Amino acid sequence: MQVYIAILRGINVSGHKLIKMEALKKSLEKLLFTSIRTYIQSGNIVFSSKEKDIKKIEQNISKIILDDFNFEVPCKVVTKEKLIKVLNHNPFNKDHSKDPSFMYLTFLSDIPSNLDLSIFLERRLEGEEIVFYEDVVYLYCPKSYGNTKLSNSFIEQKSKLTATTRNLKTCHALVGLAELD
Repeated sequence: MQVYIAILRGINVSGHKLIKMEALKKSLEKLLFTSIRTYIQSGNIVFSSKEKDIKKIEQNISKIILDDFNFEVPCKVVTKEKLIKVLNHNPFNKDHSKDPSFMYLTFLSDIPSNLDLSIFLERRLEGEEIVFYEDVVYLYCPKSYGNTKLSNSFIEQKSKLTATTRNLKTCHALVGLAELD
C-alpha cells in the first residue's frame, strides 16, 4: 500500500462547493482507499491505496466527487515521499529572514512547458519571490497571500495548468498525517 496525499482545489471556499469531510471520506472509501484522514475543511486528504497510477487516482477522486456531490473538483495527488522532497527543496528554507507563515506552495497538474517567467516576475509585489520547480511553484508573499497578484488563478491562467495552493504549515501537517501509516 502506498500513502498518498490528495489536495482538492476550491472546496468549502466562501460557501461554494461544500463537502463535509465525513461525507468525503465515505465517498473515498468506495474507491477502496484505506486509512483516510482529512486535514482542515479545505480538501486535504491522506490515504493509502494499492493503485500505483497517480493520474488514475486523481481522475477517480474527481469522478467520485462529481458523482456524489454534483460538482467538478480538480485534484492533485502526490506520494508522501514526493511531498517531503518538495518541502526539502523549498528555496526559502535556508533564508532565516523569511517568515515561514508567508510561504506557499502551488501544486500544478503537470510540469509547465514554454513558460515565460518574466510574466510572473513582473507581477510580483515588493518583497515577493516566486520559484518554479517541476510541478510546484514556491511563493513567498510577505504582505500575505491575500494581497499577492501571483494568485492561484493567475498561475493557472499563465501556465495553462490546473493549480491549487497551500500554505507551508498545511503541507507540513499533511506530511505529519502521512507519517502515521
